[in-house]
Amino acid sequence: MQVKANGIHLEVEDSGGNGPAVLLIMGLGMQLIGWPAGLVDELAQAGYRVVRFDNRDAGLSQSFASFPQPNMMWTFLRYRLGMKIPTAYSLGDMAQDALGVLDALGIAQAHVVGASMGGMIAQRVAIAGPTRALSLTSIMSSSGARRLPGPRRKVARAMMQRPTKGDTLAAINQAVKFFQLIGSTRLADPVEELRVQMTAALTRAYNPAGTQRQMLAIAADAGRATELARISCPTLVIHGRDDPLVPLPCGEDTARRIPGAQLAVIDGMGHDLARGVVAQVMPLMLSHFERSSAARTQAEAA
Repeated sequence: MQVKANGIHLEVEDSGGNGPAVLLIMGLGMQLIGWPAGLVDELAQAGYRVVRFDNRDAGLSQSFASFPQPNMMWTFLRYRLGMKIPTAYSLGDMAQDALGVLDALGIAQAHVVGASMGGMIAQRVAIAGPTRALSLTSIMSSSGARRLPGPRRKVARAMMQRPTKGDTLAAINQAVKFFQLIGSTRLADPVEELRVQMTAALTRAYNPAGTQRQMLAIAADAGRATELARISCPTLVIHGRDDPLVPLPCGEDTARRIPGAQLAVIDGMGHDLARGVVAQVMPLMLSHFERSSAARTQAEAA
């Protein structure tokens, strides 16, 4: 369904129910269907109200095509030189979108979970709406600190490739190769399943220019690292030891900067949510939600 949030139209999936809400925020260029069905179903079966949405400029949510397509090479140079990066919007705007989704659904508070760029947005949600976040879970994400390691060379080259235009099969092949490159090692899903996932995503929506605009928002969010100390909700940082896109030190730095944050490192996990990864992530998340709720109950009773 479509809701109006933060002044724009966003596509939302809501499992409904009266349980505590879990807001899932997906990553760069990804859509709400990027959250594995097994993860969503397990959360719902555990009694949670699961809310997913397409970020702006992705999926079926509002596109910002009226803004010029960015020159990524020039932008990358500006980033390396520490220059200001012009953007169509900020990660702060995207965090307000997420809070707007909660408002549109009448949800006062939620456990906020983000993956990759979604983790960065989730961090911004916890900063901007401290009374709205029951807990924060930041998965395979980063603090945004400038001196942290970046993607491996092969991954960086693949990210700079021009997106395929007008050829759906070629675009699917390109996406499959990229996700094989950044995905988990011994926990990976079979390539046939990956192809099914990429086909579903690119059939539903394809907006490579939107992905580039989101990438600029990430690069321009230079001050988030110092603001993480303001996060007051219970925080769990989950990261793969083998992540070739957002290396492990990025997750370690995030956990170090957020007061009281717990860090869980998963061996064999790359930059994806393969079934084997989800099997290890889910117990961590559910325990985190339960601890967070118990701590809040104790604090309110004191």
